[in-house]
Amino acid sequence: MSEKNKIIRVGVGCWIQDPVGQVLFGRRLSKHGNGTWAPPGGHLEFGETPEQCAVRELIEETNIHIKPDDFSIVGVTNDVFADKHYVTIHCFAKLKVFRTAYAMEPDKCSEWYWMNPGYMWKRHKDELFLPAQNFLKSKQKVFGV
Repeated sequence: MSEKNKIIRVGVGCWIQDPVGQVLFGRRLSKHGNGTWAPPGGHLEFGETPEQCAVRELIEETNIHIKPDDFSIVGVTNDVFADKHYVTIHCFAKLKVFRTAYAMEPDKCSEWYWMNPGYMWKRHKDELFLPAQNFLKSKQKVFGV
């Protein structure tokens, strides 16, 4: 493993729940985690709070706008991949009204789906992006999984 890959990065996962309890998931197309299901998210940028990062990533990836104050930090996972290491901060927000998610970065995620997190955990747990898998494993009660 190269010295570049020995850097620990900080990621932010954006867990968005619609009014009926479904959570937003997309199928990753990027090289890192290709083919896995994940909520919106990305890298924490210098000077950002996790909540600000969640807002930015959500807009960049889905065009859904939520205020930073509507997010709360609900967990942190230690995610060690074969070639990368992340500490992921998981933020949660519940929508008061349903919103359509658009694939704003079609090279990274072709489409977004509102899905039952219990279904995702029971049927597709091995297809979840590692940070999402680790989060749901440790915080199943957040979504009643």
